[in-house]
Amino acid sequence: MREHRWETIAPLSFDEVLQTTQQLKQAGLTPAHTEKDIICYIEEWKVSGPQGIQALAPWPLEDITLIHILDQWEGDFFLLAGQYHTVVQQYQSVNTYCSICHPWRIEEHMVTLRPDAMLWLGFRHAHSFIRVRVHTTEIIAPGETWADHQRPLWLTERQAAFQSAIKTLDLPLEAVVDQIQVRLQTPRQDTPLFCSWPDAFGPCQFELNSPDVFEFLVPASQLAATWQGKPQSVRAYLTGFTEEQLIHFDSFDASKRSVYRCSVHCVMNELPELLTTLGETGRLYSTLCEFQTSTILPNGHDSAAIIGIVGHQGTFQIEVRLNRYPVSAQDTTDWLESVIGRPVTYSPLSAFP
Repeated sequence: MREHRWETIAPLSFDEVLQTTQQLKQAGLTPAHTEKDIICYIEEWKVSGPQGIQALAPWPLEDITLIHILDQWEGDFFLLAGQYHTVVQQYQSVNTYCSICHPWRIEEHMVTLRPDAMLWLGFRHAHSFIRVRVHTTEIIAPGETWADHQRPLWLTERQAAFQSAIKTLDLPLEAVVDQIQVRLQTPRQDTPLFCSWPDAFGPCQFELNSPDVFEFLVPASQLAATWQGKPQSVRAYLTGFTEEQLIHFDSFDASKRSVYRCSVHCVMNELPELLTTLGETGRLYSTLCEFQTSTILPNGHDSAAIIGIVGHQGTFQIEVRLNRYPVSAQDTTDWLESVIGRPVTYSPLSAFP
């Protein structure tokens, strides 16, 4: 789901975060308290290698993923993906997952879409997948109508971008436009098709699966070849492999750095200790409360809201995510500042890692 997002401008101490929870209570919400069991999401935590995750041993962990980041990479995507694929085949199981992401470029100039897009080539147990995502110039959430005067343009450009990728990949897919949204369809029965990241004009991402673990290696490389700009950061995501198995992914020559992402079970009062453990690189996120905006803003459009805590480099921020504007953009910002009691700025997340 494409989301609108705001974050507080000034860095906060944990005590100031707790003060914010009191402000939320005064606004009629029920935020988490210091002794509440929560799930904390960690990302971009730099480690020297697979053994780095042991620093989080005091807490129960889930969804542990080691990410290889190849900065300023200019190599052959086919060879890189093939090397990861070869190691994956040695250790594949129902729990293992590997994907490699690389940018691709939309050649045609578009108003509603940025020229930089992203692909993921992935390998799960006994099948492979290709995932393609486009990046819109603005977030217009499902159900929002403030850009309806440009709907034909949004639909035409979304369809054209998908068709460009489909043609390069030579996939059995078709992007069609109905009166409301872009839809993707395939005649193949052995290749599940998934569409996601929806906005008001249809999906921004599709993923096609195949029982042939080799099928998308060459097509993905052809789409990656459309990126003819400056060197970019390429990422490989590794989930479900043991520490010993992960070391085997270092066997081929590619300069890379490693970061972890995972979910940590803790109590809210342990967030400062977690942040200290992460040091200067990792980011953590935990939800403070979830609510429907109509419960405290009855005169606006009802929106699903999540208020959370973000931690990075020893300090915290408060963030808010909404699945649509409950009132106008500026009025929403003003309203959020009154709810949180602190200045916020509109800061949507990147569409890409």
